[in-house]
Amino acid sequence: MTLPRFALVAALLVVAGLFLPMVIPNPYYFYAGYVVLQYVVIATGWNILGGYAGYTNFGASAFFGAGAYAAAFLFKAFGLPLIFQILGAAAVGMFLGVATGYLTLRIQGVYFAIATVALVIVLETLVHNTEYLGGASGMTHIAPPPPAWFGGQTQFVFWVMLVIAACAVVLARWLELSWIGRGLRAIRASEPAAESCGVPTLRLKLLACALSGGVMAAAGAPYPTYTSYLDPVSAFSLLIGLNALAMPLIGGTRNWKGPVIGALLLASVQQIATVTISSEFNILAVGVVLIAFVVLAPEGLLGLKSAWARPKLRLSGAKP
Repeated sequence: MTLPRFALVAALLVVAGLFLPMVIPNPYYFYAGYVVLQYVVIATGWNILGGYAGYTNFGASAFFGAGAYAAAFLFKAFGLPLIFQILGAAAVGMFLGVATGYLTLRIQGVYFAIATVALVIVLETLVHNTEYLGGASGMTHIAPPPPAWFGGQTQFVFWVMLVIAACAVVLARWLELSWIGRGLRAIRASEPAAESCGVPTLRLKLLACALSGGVMAAAGAPYPTYTSYLDPVSAFSLLIGLNALAMPLIGGTRNWKGPVIGALLLASVQQIATVTISSEFNILAVGVVLIAFVVLAPEGLLGLKSAWARPKLRLSGAKP
């Protein structure tokens, strides 16, 4: 599918989301759907750096939490509407991405991953000690009422997250098809070889950090409106970082489809588990699933599909 057609399909899904409150009266589905879409955005943002470039990032919750607190600050200080909160949060995430990348991208492997964990600790500590943002006890966030069309705040933030998810996936698809995506894949395959061939590795990695951080921060921006309350423990939760890593690995990290598939599967299972078993079961479930995929299917579901297709192609005599 060409990029313009892909973007058109995403736009049609966004328009269709406007009419969902008229079709689905139960607000719980929008409450759960928001979480699923939120993880689609986080997984897609994580994959820009972790999947395309191959730099494993354990700091997704840092960008998500920074986006959430940036949005809450912009509303509390200036009363800005949600659209400007999202844009401001994305700008903060991009700045953090560039700053973190500039300081850490010269190290690779486990050392880079450890450095991203430090970002979570630093930001959470800063929020804990900032009284204006509620400190350790958190802050209440009472957003203005949504447009009457949506019927409620939950339906409204669901649609907002649907817009963010559509934009994030289109961005990932564009990167995948562009020279930037080709350069990032070259870095993932062999950074020294890519640099020797003239690929501007540092600039591409900084761009990937900026875009990845901006997308994950945008995912956090509607969170205060969604919950009406914000505290450091939930905003910088370990589960967010664990899910951000798990979902692309489950679906596959080679293209835009993998994070979306992994997010839809894992987030849906978590929502069902929360209702039927307990919310504490989520971390255990994610850990078990992540270990299983790392051991049995390191290329994710899309990798399994390709592996199953190759023997059939050889038997039929077709070229893979």
